[in-house]
Amino acid sequence: MNMVEHLEEQLDGFRPEERQQALRALAREAQHGRIALPPPGTDVNLHTHTFFSYNAYGYSPSKFAWLARRRGLAVAGIVDFDVLDGVEEFLEAGRLIGLKTVASIESRVYVPEFSDRVINSPGEPGIAYHMGAGFTRQDSHPILQRMRATVAERNRDLLERVNRYLKPVVLDYESDVLPLTPNGNATERHICAAYERRAIQSLPRTEDRQRYWTGKLGECPAEGAPLQTLIRAKTMKRGGAGYVQPDDGSFPWMEDMNRFVRDAGAIPTLTWLDGTSPGEQALDELFAVAIRTGAVALNIIPDRNYKPGLNDQKLQNLYDVVAMAEKHFFPIIVGTEMNAPGNKFVDSFDTAELQPLVPVFLKGAHILYAHSVLQRRSGFGYLSSWAKAGFTSAAQKNEFFEKVGQSLDPGREHRLGGIPQNATPQDILNKIK
Repeated sequence: MNMVEHLEEQLDGFRPEERQQALRALAREAQHGRIALPPPGTDVNLHTHTFFSYNAYGYSPSKFAWLARRRGLAVAGIVDFDVLDGVEEFLEAGRLIGLKTVASIESRVYVPEFSDRVINSPGEPGIAYHMGAGFTRQDSHPILQRMRATVAERNRDLLERVNRYLKPVVLDYESDVLPLTPNGNATERHICAAYERRAIQSLPRTEDRQRYWTGKLGECPAEGAPLQTLIRAKTMKRGGAGYVQPDDGSFPWMEDMNRFVRDAGAIPTLTWLDGTSPGEQALDELFAVAIRTGAVALNIIPDRNYKPGLNDQKLQNLYDVVAMAEKHFFPIIVGTEMNAPGNKFVDSFDTAELQPLVPVFLKGAHILYAHSVLQRRSGFGYLSSWAKAGFTSAAQKNEFFEKVGQSLDPGREHRLGGIPQNATPQDILNKIK
């Protein structure tokens, strides 16, 4: 292992100071020309989970920032389930290495208007994955505290039920699961990894484990990602021994989540799966509810919406939701998640299916980046009182934020600090020329 590889490995350490020191060392190597960093291109990934919730490759916010810079991404963004623990680390990493960055949160919410229809959480009517995009700092809002506490309680209850089913392979939440996380925010994927690890400890012989898993799960795929995926599907999802159907009290209501996001200076964001559910097929109604409750942006995971060379209904659904977002002037955020093995580092934007949408995706990324910097530096974000007073239409506002995001680079972000409240959009554009 050479020095660069060693430093990159340290970027995934659980100690913040270790990650910070490693990233600074890599930045110095790049500044002295010993590591070549390409100019930013047109690829973006604004939806990558980090190890503060779950990243299939163990990436910290600093690691993803560094790899995104080495890959030449135009804009990069992280999103974690139920926590904002990586926000400041990621934004600082971008400033240090010259990467345009955005930080977001994802959770599940209850949507009462769709209580009898599945939206984007399979098998769960009224429940939707939902986001807040463009946070600039961690937050102690009560709803965020409740989300973290609810997750921990839900995980412990889940573990108790699954332990009964998988006995004699059982886990202790504190000693077996939490050590797999850097800051105590465990997910179902952490629990699955812990069950596989415990089975190896309890049943050292491969043939014994194969018999055990076949008896419990009906089959025994290869250890690692395939086995962990099956554990999750058979024990934690609908129909599994640990599954409990959520109701209107299981998660925050969409309206409450959106209010928290706006209060924190971020952007409430509707998320899209693939348009095949009854809820997502009611596209006009879904957007109407989202708008009424405060959402103004849309997140898409493109890989779920098409297969190269196949012109099918999913692809048409993708084009339809993009058209709907454009109609309502919703900036679009795209990414690959990276919370399951096999997820790409960045989407294949050169495919025939995605290529026509690249300008729309890049526009959304630049808008979100500009919002993040302006909100952090002067409180002039996308939904700020300054923006509300300064633009006569959503189209005009999007054009301005896109221009800022295109023109600005991380080395000049400081120019947007301390701007007077009476500054015009043109005053801000003049500052970054």
